[in-house]
Amino acid sequence: MGKLIYSMITSLDGYAEAAEGDLGTPEEEMEELHGFIGERFRSVGTYLYGRRMYETMVFWETADAEPDAPEFVVQYAKEWQAAEKVVYSTTLESVSSARTRIERTFDPEAVRRLKAELEHDLTVDGPMLAGQMVAAGLVDEYHLFTTTTVVGGGKRFFPDGVRLDLELVEEHTFGSGLRYARYRTR
Repeated sequence: MGKLIYSMITSLDGYAEAAEGDLGTPEEEMEELHGFIGERFRSVGTYLYGRRMYETMVFWETADAEPDAPEFVVQYAKEWQAAEKVVYSTTLESVSSARTRIERTFDPEAVRRLKAELEHDLTVDGPMLAGQMVAAGLVDEYHLFTTTTVVGGGKRFFPDGVRLDLELVEEHTFGSGLRYARYRTR
């Protein structure tokens, strides 16, 4: 049985997407960050995306073909390409990556069945879709990469109206102050 992981970079004040600007991710740590993410997410074989997150992540479909792509980009791109992708969207007409399908509606029971059938882990990325999965009680682990930036508004990492009692199982701090914390549901 696979576990469902929700992971994103967040601001210090808890936003997965800032209303204006970026979240303050340190560019100088990208190689280390991608290596760290690669190690933590090797067990993932399926990505669950909303349309906007898919449109951001589809970059990885061809990122390894760039002549000056660093090795860490090539490695992450190959891992992303090898995984299955499910895009939840009512408006997306087609996908531009292999191993990808569109689901028109979010069905919590279908995700429960998918988790039960798979031998590998799944991730949900994007605060809107993830919020629905959190509210439905589907998420098994939360991986937060918290920046040192306060953005003051945007889309929150956790949805309103949901209480979670979590267990901290791992943490790491990068040189810039970016903090990783992995929590498991109790």
